[in-house]
Amino acid sequence: MEAVDILQKDIDGSIYCRFDMPESPDEPIGFAFPIHGWQPPKLVRRYVQALPPSVFKGRYVFAVCTCGDETGDALSIFRRELREQCIKLDFSASVQMPNTYVCLPFMDTDPHDVEQSKIAAARDYIPQLAERIRNREQGEYLKKGTAPWLLTHVIGEYFNRHMISDRKFSVDKDRCIHCGKCVEACPVGNVTLGGPTFPTADHRTITLGISPKWLHSGECTGCLACYHVCPCHAISYGKRTDTRGQFYNTSE
Repeated sequence: MEAVDILQKDIDGSIYCRFDMPESPDEPIGFAFPIHGWQPPKLVRRYVQALPPSVFKGRYVFAVCTCGDETGDALSIFRRELREQCIKLDFSASVQMPNTYVCLPFMDTDPHDVEQSKIAAARDYIPQLAERIRNREQGEYLKKGTAPWLLTHVIGEYFNRHMISDRKFSVDKDRCIHCGKCVEACPVGNVTLGGPTFPTADHRTITLGISPKWLHSGECTGCLACYHVCPCHAISYGKRTDTRGQFYNTSE
């Protein structure tokens, strides 16, 4: 099974001009993504909505998502939007990972021991999921949490519609070392340093020389990759993150 990064595909009606489908119709198709505010990320939803209705017809389709604590009703949304494209979701599962969203008053990164416990549990759990997928099992294995409908369709809906923005990002210029890690980490190319450019090993281009700027392009997903990857904790989101933790997974 080959992994395809949907961020390298155009999210429009022509995406499948360059999508290489597996030759065997028996090969399963899987989706892997993080949960954003108890909903599927908007990029994943746009991608699914652009799929031709018959592209995965007759295949075994599975989804594995990561979440800090619970998924809410996010996979019900994902299942429905697949069904609208005539695609049946056969199997879904969630894997708990360390909390990384730190922009709300009641949210912070997990204590170190909780981070390590979640990562260790995920390492044990993922091979079990892989075996179920190899066996073409049906069903769902999700940590939905308490009141999943409320989490997803009320709190999550408001959060994803009104609170995902790059407008509050700022940088402490005295701390910033112009390393460009925030630019490389942004999955949607929404951060720039605005100076001289040079190519990276993965054929992207980054810019060095001045402090990072956010493009306000409307593409920010609120993933906070730029915040967490900063080695100097120079990036803030409003004033809330000044005293919040960072998490950057260096586990192999």
